[in-house]
Amino acid sequence: MPEWKGPLRKAGVCRYEIPRDYKPGMRVPGVIYADGAVLDALRLDEAPEQVANVAFLPGIVRASLAMPDIHLGYGFAIGGVAATRVDDGVISPGGVGYDINCGVRILTSRVTAEQARERLEGLVRALFSAIPSGVGSKGAIKTAHGDLRRICAEGAAWAVEQGFGRERDVEFCEENGRMKQADAAAVSDKAFKRGLAQVGTLGSGNHFIEASEIEEVYDEDIAAAYGLKKGFVAFQIHSGSRGFGHQVCTDYISVMTGAVGKYGISLPDRQLACAPVKSPEGGQYFAAMSCAANYAWANRQVMTHLARQAISRALGKPEAELGLDLLYDVAHNIAKIEKHPERPGGPPVTVCVHRKGATRAFGPGHPDVPLAYRKHGQPVLVPGDMGRCSFVMAGTDVAMQETFGSCCHGAGRTMSRASAKKVLRAQDLIAGLKARGIFVKAQSMGSLVEEAPEAYKDVSLVVGIAEQAGLGKKVARLVPMGVIKG
Repeated sequence: MPEWKGPLRKAGVCRYEIPRDYKPGMRVPGVIYADGAVLDALRLDEAPEQVANVAFLPGIVRASLAMPDIHLGYGFAIGGVAATRVDDGVISPGGVGYDINCGVRILTSRVTAEQARERLEGLVRALFSAIPSGVGSKGAIKTAHGDLRRICAEGAAWAVEQGFGRERDVEFCEENGRMKQADAAAVSDKAFKRGLAQVGTLGSGNHFIEASEIEEVYDEDIAAAYGLKKGFVAFQIHSGSRGFGHQVCTDYISVMTGAVGKYGISLPDRQLACAPVKSPEGGQYFAAMSCAANYAWANRQVMTHLARQAISRALGKPEAELGLDLLYDVAHNIAKIEKHPERPGGPPVTVCVHRKGATRAFGPGHPDVPLAYRKHGQPVLVPGDMGRCSFVMAGTDVAMQETFGSCCHGAGRTMSRASAKKVLRAQDLIAGLKARGIFVKAQSMGSLVEEAPEAYKDVSLVVGIAEQAGLGKKVARLVPMGVIKG
């Protein structure tokens, strides 16, 4: 891949700017949060060009942003954030992605790492057996067409009402696990058909379930509020809207391609196809995307219930004794209608915030943060790869001022899936992880190799940049013990 030759001007601590005059038609500058090795790798990626291209979107405010886990994506770079005015701006499926509301949740526990290690292989096998994974996997629960329409409307609350979880779970989901703008009438029959049998499934790719040891706590007060205690085990569940969300995206990319001409929108990349937020096409996409987001929250909620049961069986203790409380659930691929200042210090305006491989990171005092966490800011969950670590951070006032309350969402790839398969062997990967005390189960050896630690940036570097830039505050580091991959 050729080196990117465009300008990246240092604009502050861990901030680099692509000036607005880089390409005629840019409405705002690009801003990338990076430094050191991440910056060096970035110049070998086309993602900075995508950051510049996003700056062409009508109604975009302040800047086209990219988090330190940035890498090449569809239309938007993964790690991209952009806010467009609702009154005269656009909404773009490329700014959300195909896996709508791919996201992660963490369950805390009263299980020590030592206790988990004694039964680690049995614990991983129990989770693997309880939760279907892999391409095209079908759910452990049966849903009818009517159920799916309710899932579209109610999200995580549907699952809890059906007995898949606890009432308090909903309180600790972003948006309380439900986008209220959802309208099933905007969803195609093909999307319903693809989603019908996949509720409660992990899927494939970078989706995972992980038993993690809380190895380090950086802020005792925030960690205590979040329920994180050094030496104990937390469980991460990372998945999305499966074939349902993929089909919604596919359907509306086609719709938006036609809308670009209809509304006279000029774009440097057809993958940025979009429509005005207030247009029929924009409104229908947002309603359908909201359905897929709700599907993802219901999906993770069902998996949470199945995971709690499996953990209880494997450890031979009742759920009540194990804790297994939901810390938080965040979306990584979503568009949201929010209020933010168009310029620093200015009055808030209503914008459509696209977060594509980025997570919401609302700061202390924000009313959308659960009351139990409001003093400290929203939990920001940043999973890494299966061989190194993950982080829990807290949202900050700086993120509210600069990035529309957004932060990094993970490690970010450095190697394509195809390249990983060429240079890595599954047997070596499994053996190497096992030698370090990490037990892994996967449906596909090919998928496992695609997700090898070598294919990702070191999430510690990514999180370090985010913290230096003030976008998040480190609370705890989690290291993998047992991992399920699709």
